[in-house]
Amino acid sequence: MKLFIAGHQGMVGAALVRRFTNDKDVTLVLRSRRELDLTNQAAVEAFYSAEKPDTVIVAAAKVGGIHANSTYPADFIYSNLVIASNAIHGAYRHRVKRLLFLGSSCIYPKHAPQPMPEDCLLTGSLESTNEAYAIAKIAGLKLAQFYRQQYGVCYHSAMPTNLYGPGDNYHPQNSHVLPALIRRFDEAREAGRAEVVAWGTGSPRREFLNVDDLADACAFLLRRENPPDLINVGTGSDVTIREVTELVAAVVGYSGKITWDATKPDGTPRKLMDVSRLTALGWRARTALRDGIEKTYASFRAEKSGGILRS
Repeated sequence: MKLFIAGHQGMVGAALVRRFTNDKDVTLVLRSRRELDLTNQAAVEAFYSAEKPDTVIVAAAKVGGIHANSTYPADFIYSNLVIASNAIHGAYRHRVKRLLFLGSSCIYPKHAPQPMPEDCLLTGSLESTNEAYAIAKIAGLKLAQFYRQQYGVCYHSAMPTNLYGPGDNYHPQNSHVLPALIRRFDEAREAGRAEVVAWGTGSPRREFLNVDDLADACAFLLRRENPPDLINVGTGSDVTIREVTELVAAVVGYSGKITWDATKPDGTPRKLMDVSRLTALGWRARTALRDGIEKTYASFRAEKSGGILRS
């Protein structure tokens, strides 16, 4: 397998590199954003022509939390549409045999049945705070599906739930909930603050998947001869935002008061994946949430002290 991991410097891409590095039958092809602009169609075409990978994982994306998605919707829909289009169409034009496109659980309707099955896609309205990102991801997975349908290429998609792990983005405004909590509580502990204010009511429920588990699921799916067009990747269990907030505070060692600001948006009430399709194929997540948060916090501290923290 000559495998191109698009977006290998992001959290997901780095986990994929860790997963495939020691596979003797895999040759990795990697390009930084400076070396290959995935929003530049000519550059992507030239790359495929020169390198000729036979397998591609599209892990590249413009990502962010509620604040970033709400503030920059045009940026999110444009960048992610172009990345998906260039990566998938270029792969087809240059005879890539296998392509795995990574989406997000936000593709499903805001009020989807819980847990969310793959078949609920496009059956209702999306969550408004990340609608732009979700539409771009839906377009990407449909591109993969229709290229497979029309041309017979094995292009398919995986929809991971909320991810966390080493190399996450800890920006104070634009990060996702778990890395935002890790940074907030770490700074509060170091500063000796008596109180930390958390957004929303704490009542929404979320599922969290360790990024190294996702990488393992991707490797599993690429070995399947006839994978589904679309499959969910998650743990099959969820916790409230309040519970994960208290868990992060405990792991970080913050013992002050946590106050909830109910004037801030909660987002989707619940997002739990139906992972029965993947379970039936023989794969399950292995990292317990507390263990994963502990390892992620250790990585955060190492990245922070090493001056390589993404923030």
